[in-house]
Amino acid sequence: MAQLAGVSVDYVTRLEQGRFRTPSAQVVAALARALQLSRSENDLLHRAAGVAPPSAGTVTRHVPPGVQRIVSRLSAFPVAVFAADWSLLYSTSLWQRLFHTPSVLADPDQNLLVQTFIDNSIAEIATAHGGSDRFERALVADLRRSVGLLDQDVALHTFVTDLRARSPRFDRLWGDAQAAAHTTLTKTVHNRVVGDVVLDCDVVVIPDTDVKIVLYSTTSTGPNAEKLDFLRVAAITAFP
Repeated sequence: MAQLAGVSVDYVTRLEQGRFRTPSAQVVAALARALQLSRSENDLLHRAAGVAPPSAGTVTRHVPPGVQRIVSRLSAFPVAVFAADWSLLYSTSLWQRLFHTPSVLADPDQNLLVQTFIDNSIAEIATAHGGSDRFERALVADLRRSVGLLDQDVALHTFVTDLRARSPRFDRLWGDAQAAAHTTLTKTVHNRVVGDVVLDCDVVVIPDTDVKIVLYSTTSTGPNAEKLDFLRVAAITAFP
């Protein structure tokens, strides 16, 4: 369980023995994912750890057990799970190798909107076919949809206000965007090890939670498949 949660066995032992009583919200969420807890069980774990559970109508960081099982069966692909505000909740080792990104536990503050509109780091990692404007519009439209569905989340509204103040580009698209779920795009990922990889990016939104599964894939043969295979072996070697 400790390995699945990305924490040390000693850390979990100290929690169980009551020698450590203040786990972070990120650690609690990781333990809930490793234990494949239901929503009610997740809430109980949060309260036992002294962390407020997410309330209805707000952005949840809880990944439902069914989603966890789906993602575990897709571990051979670059797959990530995002919250409604595009905060990263989980990523496979191949995702981390492909995009040169750390795990969620190593860096719990990764957010695709911030990477796209504030620090512009996403432009160095991937290029959407049809231009960056198409990808950015899809991302903003998806966020607009989430804000409409999660209208009780004060933190989400604050997050949008902050993005609009810090990024004129986001502010312009926010004024133009229609609410719509992010679906499919083709992208070229710029990987430092294997070079450019052309992949299809599909987004699946889980009903009732607005958690999103993002999956990158390509055909089973060809240069793009070979590059993924190379990174997959490297990921297995690095994360046994």
